[in-house]
Amino acid sequence: MRKSKKLIALSMAALMAVMTGCSGGQTASTQAESAAETKPAESAAEMTGTEEGEASAGNRVTDGEGWYLWDENGNLTLEGRGAEGKTAVVSSGKYEASKAGLEVLKAGGNAVDAAVAVSFALGVTEPNSSGIGGGGFMTIHSADGEDVFVNFREKAPAAATPDMWQVDAEGNVIGNQKSIGGKSVGIPGNVKGMEYAFEKYGSGNVTWADVIAPSIKLAEEGYIVTPTLYNDMFGSYDAMVNYPEFGNVYLNEDGLNYQVGDTFKNPNLAKTLKAISEGGAEAFYTGAIAQKMVDTVNKYGGLFTMQDLADYEVKVMEPVTGTYRGYKIISSPLPSSGGTHVIEALNIMENFDIAAMGFDSPEKLHVMTEAFKMCFHDREEFMGDPDYVDVPVNGILSKKRAKELAAQIDPAVASKYEQISPWQYEHEDTTHFSVADAEGNMVSVTQTVNGLFGAKIIPDGYGFVLNNEMDDFSANPESPNAIAGGKVPLSSMSPTIVLKEDGSPFMVLGSPGATKIITTVAQIISNVVDFDMTMQEAIDAPRLYNNATSAIQYETRLNADSIKKLEELGNTVEPNEEFNRTFGSVNAVMYGEDGTLLGGADPRRDGKALGY
Repeated sequence: MRKSKKLIALSMAALMAVMTGCSGGQTASTQAESAAETKPAESAAEMTGTEEGEASAGNRVTDGEGWYLWDENGNLTLEGRGAEGKTAVVSSGKYEASKAGLEVLKAGGNAVDAAVAVSFALGVTEPNSSGIGGGGFMTIHSADGEDVFVNFREKAPAAATPDMWQVDAEGNVIGNQKSIGGKSVGIPGNVKGMEYAFEKYGSGNVTWADVIAPSIKLAEEGYIVTPTLYNDMFGSYDAMVNYPEFGNVYLNEDGLNYQVGDTFKNPNLAKTLKAISEGGAEAFYTGAIAQKMVDTVNKYGGLFTMQDLADYEVKVMEPVTGTYRGYKIISSPLPSSGGTHVIEALNIMENFDIAAMGFDSPEKLHVMTEAFKMCFHDREEFMGDPDYVDVPVNGILSKKRAKELAAQIDPAVASKYEQISPWQYEHEDTTHFSVADAEGNMVSVTQTVNGLFGAKIIPDGYGFVLNNEMDDFSANPESPNAIAGGKVPLSSMSPTIVLKEDGSPFMVLGSPGATKIITTVAQIISNVVDFDMTMQEAIDAPRLYNNATSAIQYETRLNADSIKKLEELGNTVEPNEEFNRTFGSVNAVMYGEDGTLLGGADPRRDGKALGY
C-alpha cells in the first residue's frame, strides 16, 4: 500500500513545501504555522504515556494545570516552561521525558536514576534529536562533592579511514555520503553509557527495568506529534522514501507524514527497549539487535562489524574546570571541545566589566563576539581526540593567556587576531537535560544522534534511528580531527555544572545546537552571573553566535542600534527570528537562595521543566 501511495505522497510533500516553507530552523513562533489546520487528537485517550486529561486538550500537549505546548493557532507557547520544586526538578526537551524522570525520583531514585529514565524517554519522544542509536556525555556532581564525566560518545568503526569518503580536487566530500547513509554512522554509546551511570552512580532504590519502563510505555501507547517533531519529520520525507526502514517507522499507513496532533506509536522500539530492560546493554551490543545494526548499516555502504559493537566501552574522565567571577565551572573535557571553550570564552570576558556595559549594549556584544572568534580559532587549529593527537588544553584554559587575548580586543574595530600559542601556557593546566535535587546532586546530560534523525537509517524491525556522527570528523587527513578507526569525533557538547565560591550547588545546564552550544552555554552563565537573571529569564533572553569566520548571527530581539554598531565596527551581521531553534534548547536548574530548585526550559523547542 505504501508503494502505491508513493507518487501521491511525493506530490503532497512538494505542495506542502511550497505552501509552508517548513524547515528545521523555524522559530517557536512560526514553526507550527504549516500545521495549524491539521486535525486535533480526537480524545484525551490519544495522548500517550499520560493519564486522560493530564496531557491533552484538542491537539495541544499540556501539563494538566493550564499550560499548553502550543496554542490554538499552532504557535509554540513562550510562557510556563519553567518549574519550581523543593525536592527535585527535571528539565528536558519533552514534557513526557521530564515526567518520566520525576516519576523515578518520586519512587526513590536519585538524580542519576532520573537522568537515565529521561534519556530513554527522550529517545522515544524526541527521535529527531537523540536515542539509543546515538551517544553523548554526562557530567555529574554528587552531594558529597565528587565530580565525574561519563563519555558515551560514538566512535568510528575500526575499518574507518580518511579515504572512506570520496572527495573532489579541493578535498571536499562529494555528495552527502558523510552525513547520510552507512558511512556516516558511528558505533553508538548511549545504552552502555546509561547502564554504566545507573550501575555506578544510581541509588539502588529502583531497578533497571523501573527506569526503562516509562519509555516502553511511551513507545507502545504513543505520544502526540508536536509542531517541532512534525517539521523535522516533514523535512526528512525524501529520506523516509529513500531509506525504506526509516519510512516504515515514520510514515503513516498511507505513506505520508504524520501530522501535528496525531498519535505516533513505535512498537518496534518498544520491543527493543524491552530486550534492553531484560538483558541490559549486552542485548543491544551483541546478538540479534547488533547483527541487524551491522546488516543495515553495511547495506548502505557502512563498515560496521559485530566486533566494533562488542568492543565499545564507556570512558570515565575528569571534567574540565575553571572559574568565572568566583563561580566554579565544571564541564566536558575532550573529545568534546565544548567545556574547554565555554571556560575560555568566560576567561576572556572576565577581563571586562560586562555587567556595567549592559546586557545588549554594543560594547558588551562586541567583547562577547570577539571572545567567541578567538575560541573557534583555537578549536579549528588545536582540538581533536586526545587519544590520537596532543592538545594544549591547559594552555587554552589559562587565565594568563586569556588576559593577553582580551588585550587584543580593540573597542573600535572587529579584529583579526595574532595567535598566541597555548603551548607556552600548557603547564598551567544534540538534546540536553538537567536534573537536580535538594541534597545537591546534579546531573547534566547532552546526548544526540547528530543531525535530524541521524543517518536516516533504522535497523529493520527495531525502531531506533542510528546516528550520523562520522560527519563530525574532518575530511582533511592532516586535521587533528581526521577520522581513524576507533577514534571519537570532536564535539561541542557542553553539559555543565556551576558551583558557588563556597562549593555549594548553583546551576546545572547545557544545550543542543552543534557549535552554537558553546556560545549558548557561555551566554546563559553570563546572563545569570553578570545580570542576575532568573533561570528562565536567562534562557529566554535573545542570543547571538559567531565563530572565527562566519557572520554574527543574532535573534532580532537584541538591540537594533547595538547590532548596527557591530556592523560599523566591520562585522557582517545576519538576523534570525526573535526565537530561533538553531540557537539551542537550554534545559537547566538553578538553586535559589532559600533552597528552592528553579527549573527553566527553552521555548525555542519543546522543553518543559517539572518539579516537586
